[in-house]
Amino acid sequence: MNSTTGEPRPRSESVLPTNRGARLLAVGGGKGGVGKTFVTVNLATSLARLGKRVVVVDVDLEGANLHTCLGVQTPQRSLADFVSEREEDLGKLVIDTPIPNLRLIGATHGNLADAQPSHLRRVRLLRGLRQLDADIVMLDLGAGSHASVLDYFLVSDDGILVLQPEPTSVENAYTFLRAAFYRRMRLAMVGHGVRQLVTLAMDQRNERGIRTPLDLLREIEAMDTEEARRFVETMRVFRPRVIVNGVRTAEDVKLGFAVSSVCKKYFGVEAEYLGYVNYDDEARRSVSMRRPIVDLRPDADVSIYLQRIARKLLGLPSASVAAHTESAARVEGRSNSRGGHR
Repeated sequence: MNSTTGEPRPRSESVLPTNRGARLLAVGGGKGGVGKTFVTVNLATSLARLGKRVVVVDVDLEGANLHTCLGVQTPQRSLADFVSEREEDLGKLVIDTPIPNLRLIGATHGNLADAQPSHLRRVRLLRGLRQLDADIVMLDLGAGSHASVLDYFLVSDDGILVLQPEPTSVENAYTFLRAAFYRRMRLAMVGHGVRQLVTLAMDQRNERGIRTPLDLLREIEAMDTEEARRFVETMRVFRPRVIVNGVRTAEDVKLGFAVSSVCKKYFGVEAEYLGYVNYDDEARRSVSMRRPIVDLRPDADVSIYLQRIARKLLGLPSASVAAHTESAARVEGRSNSRGGHR
């Protein structure tokens, strides 16, 4: 047990990522209202349309609304039953949605007096999610930087940060990334003294003058070279991915590159800019109609951008590139049938 936080040490039941079972994708954001659930629903739908078996999970136990965006009636059983230990089998909480290949675990009927699961319960939840009968499990995270939100983000194979091109959203996104970074470091460190040092660094006005991860690394190197190597390796594998939602201008598009640049300079980590989603009134209408925009209007620009990001998550070329490649192959095939290139 950690005497500072009261949480179990990560060596016994770790929340750090593993590579077994379903692929976990967590979609978070530093603040509410950035379109996180909208992005989650539409990426999940796009992945399902690409033939993947997807389970989307609402882990926002204090503001569950994922089922509404998918046109599903309020589930009678949900993740709250697992959190409260009324149900141990997550598979029994999975329900169908109107979208083929896409299923849901809702978060309705939560205990608002004690909504968040304990650390050990979170570990068991995350292990259970990997064992679901699915190719991909997508987590729609709550807003803010609660330990549970950070753990879901960190344990996933891909932690996706959604932000909007407005100052409050950008500020909260950096706060979220900073909190996630330091929590991951504290969980990865073994030595008690080093873990305490990382906890100290989480206070931006700490008396040791640790202001950046590089400052922290220098302090750790002076204490324990093996822990310093572990710190560097943990920095290397921490690779958040960024989506800018609600883009209206060319400057808005550049925001994703700016965030990636700051992550490299300040945290020393590579943050991949997955892409952007343009502002569209049709998106708001799709929410009102309780249907994903990629299902309601698959030909709309906003849908095309979302589908492009989904293909990128699978390592597939964008639809336009795929079509171009297929067309080129057909041309080359016809040329070869006539005796090869001239």
